[in-house]
Amino acid sequence: MTALLVLIGAYGLASVPFGLVITRLMGLGDLRQIGSDNIGATNVLRTGNKLAAALTLILDIGIGAIALLISASLSNEAEMIALAAVLGVVGHCYPVWLM
Repeated sequence: MTALLVLIGAYGLASVPFGLVITRLMGLGDLRQIGSDNIGATNVLRTGNKLAAALTLILDIGIGAIALLISASLSNEAEMIALAAVLGVVGHCYPVWLM
């Protein structure tokens, strides 16, 4: 049961679209309608707001690291940690919040 929660948590944490959230909170508009239509840090930088781009990059990297640290603290199995990392990447690339 813990393994399932770790994997769902890794996907869920990594799927938060920080670029989209930050640009909306900072009043920069819908990032999916700006530049390359991508929600990543590079497209946030295209809005001209370096602070928003830096925050997006830091949060995207940080959430991935946090997901791995949590999975490593709850399970010492290398396969579980690797699977959590893979699901983190999948969550980042295919966020459930944007479906």
